Amino acid sequence: MGIFDFLKSDKKKAHEAADTAKEQAEEKGAAPPAVAAGPGSAMGGKYVDAAEATKAAAERMAAAAPPRRVSHTPTPGSAAHKSVAAAPEPPVARTRPVPPPAMHAPHTPTPGSAAHKSVAAAPVAAKRAYTVRTGDSLSEIARRELGNEARWRELYAMNRGVIGSNPDLIRPGMVLTLPH
Repeated sequence: MGIFDFLKSDKKKAHEAADTAKEQAEEKGAAPPAVAAGPGSAMGGKYVDAAEATKAAAERMAAAAPPRRVSHTPTPGSAAHKSVAAAPEPPVARTRPVPPPAMHAPHTPTPGSAAHKSVAAAPVAAKRAYTVRTGDSLSEIARRELGNEARWRELYAMNRGVIGSNPDLIRPGMVLTLPH
Protein backbone atom coordinates (compact mmCIF):
# COMPACT_ATOMS: atom_id res chain seq x y z
CA MET A 1 0.00 0.00 0.00
CA GLY A 2 1.47 3.37 -1.02
CA ILE A 3 1.59 6.54 1.04
CA PHE A 4 -1.53 8.07 -0.53
CA ASP A 5 -3.48 4.85 -1.11
CA PHE A 6 -5.48 5.44 2.05
CA LEU A 7 -6.94 8.56 0.42
CA LYS A 8 -8.02 6.53 -2.60
CA SER A 9 -9.64 3.93 -0.38
CA ASP A 10 -11.55 6.68 1.50
CA LYS A 11 -12.89 8.05 -1.79
CA LYS A 12 -13.84 4.56 -2.88
CA LYS A 13 -15.71 4.00 0.39
CA ALA A 14 -17.52 7.32 -0.03
CA HIS A 15 -18.63 6.37 -3.56
CA GLU A 16 -19.81 2.95 -2.37
CA ALA A 17 -21.77 4.57 0.45
CA ALA A 18 -23.41 6.98 -1.99
CA ASP A 19 -24.32 4.15 -4.33
CA THR A 20 -25.78 2.16 -1.44
CA ALA A 21 -27.84 5.17 -0.33
CA LYS A 22 -29.18 5.55 -3.90
CA GLU A 23 -30.16 1.91 -4.08
CA GLN A 24 -31.93 2.07 -0.71
CA ALA A 25 -33.82 5.20 -1.74
CA GLU A 26 -34.94 3.56 -5.02
CA GLU A 27 -36.13 0.48 -3.16
CA LYS A 28 -38.25 2.56 -0.78
CA GLY A 29 -39.81 4.36 -3.70
CA ALA A 30 -38.41 7.73 -2.71
CA ALA A 31 -36.89 10.05 -5.20
CA PRO A 32 -33.14 9.70 -5.47
CA PRO A 33 -31.18 12.48 -3.76
CA ALA A 34 -29.97 15.37 -5.88
CA VAL A 35 -26.64 14.65 -7.51
CA ALA A 36 -23.99 17.29 -8.07
CA ALA A 37 -22.96 18.09 -11.59
CA GLY A 38 -20.64 15.47 -13.02
CA PRO A 39 -20.70 11.71 -12.62
CA GLY A 40 -17.55 11.46 -10.45
CA SER A 41 -18.52 14.08 -7.89
CA ALA A 42 -17.09 13.55 -4.40
CA MET A 43 -19.99 15.39 -2.77
CA GLY A 44 -22.08 12.24 -2.59
CA GLY A 45 -25.23 13.87 -3.93
CA LYS A 46 -26.33 15.51 -0.67
CA TYR A 47 -25.96 19.10 -1.91
CA VAL A 48 -26.53 20.56 -5.33
CA ASP A 49 -23.47 22.79 -5.39
CA ALA A 50 -20.48 23.87 -3.31
CA ALA A 51 -22.11 27.14 -2.22
CA GLU A 52 -25.03 25.24 -0.68
CA ALA A 53 -22.63 22.88 1.10
CA THR A 54 -20.59 25.79 2.45
CA LYS A 55 -23.71 27.57 3.69
CA ALA A 56 -24.93 24.44 5.46
CA ALA A 57 -21.51 23.94 7.09
CA ALA A 58 -21.46 27.56 8.29
CA GLU A 59 -24.93 27.17 9.80
CA ARG A 60 -23.88 23.98 11.62
CA MET A 61 -20.77 25.70 12.99
CA ALA A 62 -22.74 28.77 14.13
CA ALA A 63 -25.26 26.57 15.92
CA ALA A 64 -22.53 24.63 17.70
CA ALA A 65 -20.52 27.71 18.72
CA PRO A 66 -21.01 29.23 22.19
CA PRO A 67 -22.97 32.51 22.26
CA ARG A 68 -20.85 35.61 21.73
CA ARG A 69 -20.69 38.45 24.20
CA VAL A 70 -22.19 41.63 22.82
CA SER A 71 -20.36 43.95 25.19
CA HIS A 72 -17.30 45.67 23.76
CA THR A 73 -16.01 46.74 27.17
CA PRO A 74 -12.50 45.38 27.66
CA THR A 75 -11.87 43.19 30.66
CA PRO A 76 -8.65 42.87 32.65
CA GLY A 77 -8.17 39.41 31.16
CA SER A 78 -8.38 40.64 27.58
CA ALA A 79 -5.64 42.36 25.63
CA ALA A 80 -7.97 45.16 24.52
CA HIS A 81 -7.76 46.98 27.85
CA LYS A 82 -4.10 47.75 27.13
CA SER A 83 -4.93 49.88 24.11
CA VAL A 84 -7.54 51.97 25.93
CA ALA A 85 -6.25 55.04 27.72
CA ALA A 86 -6.77 55.04 31.47
CA ALA A 87 -9.39 57.34 32.88
CA PRO A 88 -7.91 60.65 34.03
CA GLU A 89 -7.39 61.01 37.74
CA PRO A 90 -9.37 63.72 39.51
CA PRO A 91 -7.48 66.99 39.89
CA VAL A 92 -5.65 67.52 43.15
CA ALA A 93 -6.46 70.67 45.08
CA ARG A 94 -3.58 73.14 44.98
CA THR A 95 -2.41 75.00 48.01
CA ARG A 96 -1.97 78.26 46.14
CA PRO A 97 -3.58 79.45 42.93
CA VAL A 98 -1.48 79.55 39.78
CA PRO A 99 -1.38 83.01 38.20
CA PRO A 100 -2.61 83.21 34.62
CA PRO A 101 0.22 82.90 32.09
CA ALA A 102 1.64 86.15 30.85
CA MET A 103 1.54 86.88 27.15
CA HIS A 104 5.11 86.06 26.11
CA ALA A 105 6.63 84.49 23.06
CA PRO A 106 6.04 80.71 23.11
CA HIS A 107 9.75 79.90 23.50
CA THR A 108 10.36 82.21 26.44
CA PRO A 109 9.91 80.53 29.84
CA THR A 110 7.98 82.54 32.40
CA PRO A 111 7.78 82.10 36.18
CA GLY A 112 4.28 80.65 35.72
CA SER A 113 5.44 78.04 33.20
CA ALA A 114 7.25 74.82 33.96
CA ALA A 115 9.86 75.23 31.23
CA HIS A 116 12.45 76.72 33.53
CA LYS A 117 11.83 73.99 36.10
CA SER A 118 12.30 71.02 33.76
CA VAL A 119 16.10 71.20 33.78
CA ALA A 120 17.90 71.52 37.07
CA ALA A 121 20.40 74.35 37.11
CA ALA A 122 23.95 73.06 37.32
CA PRO A 123 25.91 74.42 40.22
CA VAL A 124 28.39 76.97 39.02
CA ALA A 125 31.83 75.71 39.97
CA ALA A 126 35.03 77.62 39.65
CA LYS A 127 36.81 76.49 36.49
CA ARG A 128 40.23 75.09 36.96
CA ALA A 129 42.84 76.60 34.70
CA TYR A 130 46.41 75.63 33.92
CA THR A 131 49.07 77.78 32.31
CA VAL A 132 51.37 75.81 30.00
CA ARG A 133 55.08 75.84 30.93
CA THR A 134 58.16 75.09 28.84
CA GLY A 135 58.50 71.33 28.18
CA ASP A 136 54.84 70.50 28.95
CA SER A 137 52.79 68.09 26.84
CA LEU A 138 49.08 67.32 27.09
CA SER A 139 49.76 63.82 28.43
CA GLU A 140 52.14 65.19 31.07
CA ILE A 141 49.60 67.86 32.13
CA ALA A 142 46.86 65.21 32.27
CA ARG A 143 49.03 62.92 34.42
CA ARG A 144 50.05 65.70 36.80
CA GLU A 145 46.72 67.60 37.07
CA LEU A 146 44.09 64.92 36.34
CA GLY A 147 45.86 61.83 37.68
CA ASN A 148 45.79 59.88 34.40
CA GLU A 149 47.85 60.65 31.33
CA ALA A 150 45.28 58.85 29.12
CA ARG A 151 42.90 61.79 29.75
CA TRP A 152 44.98 64.02 27.43
CA ARG A 153 42.31 63.57 24.71
CA GLU A 154 39.67 64.95 27.08
CA LEU A 155 41.97 67.87 27.88
CA TYR A 156 42.54 68.49 24.16
CA ALA A 157 38.80 68.29 23.38
CA MET A 158 38.03 70.96 25.98
CA ASN A 159 40.80 73.27 24.75
CA ARG A 160 40.76 72.71 20.98
CA GLY A 161 40.00 76.40 20.40
CA VAL A 162 43.11 77.44 22.35
CA ILE A 163 45.46 74.69 21.14
CA GLY A 164 44.43 74.48 17.49
CA SER A 165 44.36 71.48 15.16
CA ASN A 166 47.67 69.92 16.32
CA PRO A 167 47.54 68.55 19.90
CA ASP A 168 51.35 68.12 19.91
CA LEU A 169 51.87 71.84 19.43
CA ILE A 170 51.25 73.65 22.72
CA ARG A 171 53.16 76.80 23.63
CA PRO A 172 54.22 78.14 27.01
CA GLY A 173 51.78 80.75 28.31
CA MET A 174 48.65 79.07 26.89
CA VAL A 175 45.87 78.92 29.52
CA LEU A 176 44.04 75.58 29.41
CA THR A 177 40.76 74.76 31.11
CA LEU A 178 40.96 71.51 33.08
CA PRO A 179 38.05 69.07 33.25
CA HIS A 180 36.68 68.15 36.68
